[in-house]
Amino acid sequence: MANDKVQLFEDQPIRTAWVEEEEEWYFSIVDVVGILTEQPDIDGARNYWKVLKNRLKEEGSQLVTNCNQLKMKSPKDGKRYNTDVANTEQLLRLIQSIPSKKAEPFKMWLAQVGRERIEEVIDPELTIERALETYAKKGYSREWINQRLQAIQVRKELTDEWDKRGVKKGVEYAILTDEITKAWSGMTTRQYKNLKGLKKENLRDNMSTLELVLNMLAEATTTEISKQKQPESFEENRMVAIEGGEAAGEARLAVEKRTGKPVITNKNAAQLQDLVTGLIGTINDNSDDQEG
Repeated sequence: MANDKVQLFEDQPIRTAWVEEEEEWYFSIVDVVGILTEQPDIDGARNYWKVLKNRLKEEGSQLVTNCNQLKMKSPKDGKRYNTDVANTEQLLRLIQSIPSKKAEPFKMWLAQVGRERIEEVIDPELTIERALETYAKKGYSREWINQRLQAIQVRKELTDEWDKRGVKKGVEYAILTDEITKAWSGMTTRQYKNLKGLKKENLRDNMSTLELVLNMLAEATTTEISKQKQPESFEENRMVAIEGGEAAGEARLAVEKRTGKPVITNKNAAQLQDLVTGLIGTINDNSDDQEG
């Protein structure tokens, strides 16, 4: 399973992916070639790599033989295509084949990227700090960020439990997540995202605080039920997921009964932040009136 991330070298984007199974970073070769050769656009970098790739292939280079591909988002149309990628060791070999004044700075950057990931594995708190900083830059409130980071931990505990029960990453994770979401919200994940006008964006990043709390409750309850029942088959895990989601669904109905309004909102992150900003402005205006 690969987690995509765009990283910057001297303010130039490089598409990367962390492959959990291998515990290794993979980098888009075209992006790296473009930086090293100072190509003005991606088409120039792609042509350079095509010629270099053929030459290395004729020379019997292991770099080309062992070259992998991962689906990465195209900077042109935003769609995902199979992209030639290389790990750190392979990139170091590639750099030797490209005369470039940026070779040494790029090697130092590669070492930094690898070190940061190792530091995060050793000290997970660094991951949390970096996530907090990222959400803050996007304009989320401190209160929402605290809830979101807690939700990440709850999700991790659930997926750890699924791993123990033999649930496979990818499709099976998605099916069980769908069951949980449907049981507490009344909608599948796709329907929920459609309601908020989302496409590939993360649903949890576009939930209100209350939506986030109920989703956490659903996942945390699923984890606890799974620990007690210890499901052995995928179908048994699916039934546990439904149970966990239903518990949070009951809580949602209770909240709606007491407040007289629906918990689930069609507002996405940008709209929710505008709402918070508006409320803060109103509070400040009222404070000014009272002080005057």
